[in-house]
This record gives sequence, C-alpha cells and structure tokens, in this order.
Amino acid sequence: MTAATLAEVLPAARAGRRMVAGLVCLGWDDARAYVEAAEAEGCAVILQAGPGARAAMPLWGRMLRHLADAASVPVVVHLDHGQSVEECRAAIGEGFTSVMYDGSRDPLDINIADTAAVAEMAHRAGLSCEGEIGFVGYASGDASRGTDPAEAARFATATGVDAMAVSVGNVHLKETGAVALDWPRLAAISAATGVPLVIHGGSGISAADRRRLARAGAVCKINIGTELRQAHGAALRRVLAADPALFDRLAIARAMQPDIVAATRAVLRGLAAAPADAASEGEKA
Repeated sequence: MTAATLAEVLPAARAGRRMVAGLVCLGWDDARAYVEAAEAEGCAVILQAGPGARAAMPLWGRMLRHLADAASVPVVVHLDHGQSVEECRAAIGEGFTSVMYDGSRDPLDINIADTAAVAEMAHRAGLSCEGEIGFVGYASGDASRGTDPAEAARFATATGVDAMAVSVGNVHLKETGAVALDWPRLAAISAATGVPLVIHGGSGISAADRRRLARAGAVCKINIGTELRQAHGAALRRVLAADPALFDRLAIARAMQPDIVAATRAVLRGLAAAPADAASEGEKA
C-alpha cells in the first residue's frame, strides 16, 4: 500500500461515518506502533509531525514515508501546524503527502491568502492541504476563538483546502476531563461548507462525543496526541519498574511496544459510529 493523501482517505471516512485519526508522532517507536495498530484494525491512519517534533529531530517526512510505503493500510504523512508558507513548501519536497498551514493567529484575509498559496502548491504536487479557521486554544495557554460559520464558508471556498480545522470548544493538550463541544456551532459550520472538518485536541473529547462526531459525518479527522503520550509514559514506567536493571533503549522500546499498540487500537476503535447509528443516519439522509 502506497502512502495516501487526505483527499483519498477523508471522503471514504465520511461515507462510512467514521473519523481518521491524526496521530502525533514524537519518534520512530511510536510512529511504528501507530501503523501496527492501524494494520491490526484495518483502517487508514494519519501520522503527524508537529512543530515540537520537527524542532527536536529532522527528516520526519522521509521516516514516516518509509513506514507509509510499507504499510498494508493507507497512511497519510502529514505536516501538522506548518508555521510558514516556506516550511510547507519544503515539506512538500521531503516526503510528506499532506501539509497543514496554520494561519489561525493571523487576520482572516492573510490566513486565506497564505493557506490558498499552500493548497495550490500541494495540489500541484498531487498532495493535500489542511487549513484552520478560528483558533483552537490550549488547556493551559492561549484561549480559543470559536470558528464563525460564515468565515468558514468563505475560507473553504477561497482556499480550496482538502480539510478544515475548526474551533468548537476543543482545545489542545487536554490532560484530564473532557471539554464541552459547541454542537450548534459545529452544525452551522457543517451546513455552511462541504469540506471535511478536522478536530484538533481530540484527547479532550469524550468517547461518547467521538462517536457522536463520527455519526454526524462532517468531522472526518480527529487529532490525538496527549492521550497517547500519556500511554507512552505509563508503558515506560511499567517496563522500568518491572526490571530496574534494564537500560538498553532498544530493549525498553520493544517491551513498551505492545502497550502502545493496544492503546492506539483502542483509540482507533472509538472513532466510528456504531453500525446501528450509521444505518439510522443513512435512513435520515
């Protein structure tokens, strides 16, 4: 199975009333575990390299592309929160199959212009592009600014993005508890545009709300980072507690792998509407 783009995996997800997980990668071991989990579940997955990971280590596009090209399921290699047009341009030549340009802190007209430029570059190369309208804040940082449905419609039309991240109560880096999603705002955005929607900060979304999002159909991609980083930390503590003399990094990683795969499989299984729910929604359409 060759690497895939958002334009290839999101429409199928929407039709099947499920979401594709955008999993935040911090290294080879977790990225490999995510692919193993996706193969075990028989579903597409999006491997994401965010700003922190890119600052700590280069060559993400090549590394993730290696995993994607060898996978038995569709794997999108995604630049998450690209911080400039030039950074996205470079990523397009480094093996990424999808780039997100994050102009959400900029005035609307600038965000539209820069995102459109990135989308045009990506499409010319046969790749996909995600943009963000509104601002998704942080659990212990900058506050969110909810997405305006009219602005979302304008953004989608003017940029030509393949996916659009929206702010509807979701926040990044949520470690405990669950956020209260603004369902009326999400419904208004969905009605205003047909572009597949993206929820950042998926770790703060409850299991019930994840299934509700999948059932509704408009949200096709949900980003999960903190939740799986917590699973990684728990696995590391378990392995070292079980064998205090263990020191070899490769041995530690091998011992942790089953835990990370299991946690990821649980996440992936929770991103689809129950069969009865999906059938009910289809009857209403």
